[in-house]
Amino acid sequence: MSAACESVSHQNKNAGMGIFERYLTVWVFLCIVAGITLGHFIPEPFQAIGRTEMFNVNIPVAVLIWVMIIPMLLKVDFGALHEVRSHWKGMAVTVFINWAVKPFSMALLGWLFISNLFADYLPAHQIDSYIAGLIILAAAPCTAMVFVWSDLTDGEPNFTLSQVALNDVIMIFAFAPIVALLLGLSSIIVPWETLFLSVGLYIVFPVIVAHFWRNALVNNRDSSALENTLKTLHPLSLMALLTTLVLLFGFQGEQIIKQPMVIFFLAIPILIQVYFNSGLAYLLNRKFRVTHSVAGPSALIGASNFFELAVATAISLFGFESGAALATVVGVLVEVPVMLSVVWLVNNTRDWYESPQPVGWIKY
Repeated sequence: MSAACESVSHQNKNAGMGIFERYLTVWVFLCIVAGITLGHFIPEPFQAIGRTEMFNVNIPVAVLIWVMIIPMLLKVDFGALHEVRSHWKGMAVTVFINWAVKPFSMALLGWLFISNLFADYLPAHQIDSYIAGLIILAAAPCTAMVFVWSDLTDGEPNFTLSQVALNDVIMIFAFAPIVALLLGLSSIIVPWETLFLSVGLYIVFPVIVAHFWRNALVNNRDSSALENTLKTLHPLSLMALLTTLVLLFGFQGEQIIKQPMVIFFLAIPILIQVYFNSGLAYLLNRKFRVTHSVAGPSALIGASNFFELAVATAISLFGFESGAALATVVGVLVEVPVMLSVVWLVNNTRDWYESPQPVGWIKY
């Protein structure tokens, strides 16, 4: 890896969880309260923001999403893709989980729980939209928080960086087709123009900007330019996320007040999906005799979501007031506590993971 890549790896390795990341669920809850309160008592500003659109894209939200996503992508060194060969087994497992299992398992869970088991307790006109939001959430592999989860499991930083870079490249080409396929299977009308526009705005454009910006910082004579820029942008990225959440709940407030259990019902398939996919990735890595320092982040990358992209895409496709937007935000709400529980499981099963495997398992 390049010196710059190693520098960011070291930075991520020692960063741990900041106050914001550790208490993300608390901040999201506060945003729920603030958004519902403001949306109820002063709805006019929210309605004005909701009308600020161009080509079905909400301009204020687009700017907020860029402020969220681009700093995260600055951490990704696409030059690390050559490391794929060094950890190809762990890479293969994670790619398989992210793209061949997770979106499809979420579509199945959405159909089972939202369309069937919980259907009588949810607004009928939003059920398809809730499932759409869950699918969008599952089709976007995590980019930023992965570095934190890898750090907490003593993960291999080179693997984490190269895996994130590979996922981002795959996401450019695979996100829209998978989302469109699964929404179509769920009998949800797909606005293709808006979907591809969302991919361009929230994946392709941020990746290009972050790539060239990162290269400029890395080639700067100041060796700490990249690290200093990330530190400067970090609070702006967090504020953009919180602002977006307040806007979302400003629009969703009346619906949540009328049916507060909606969030609970939406959280159940998300929780099952996280534990299922992380467990499957962990077991596959063990079967393929992948080292624990790679298996840990592989399981966590396979389970977590790029919720910023999911929120932006749901808003673009279905609007602020849609069940899809609410479903993606529930993913933000449960992200930290559920992923920390997976971290705990990975760390506390290390002895079992590294113990001799039963006779009959295929050796690789």
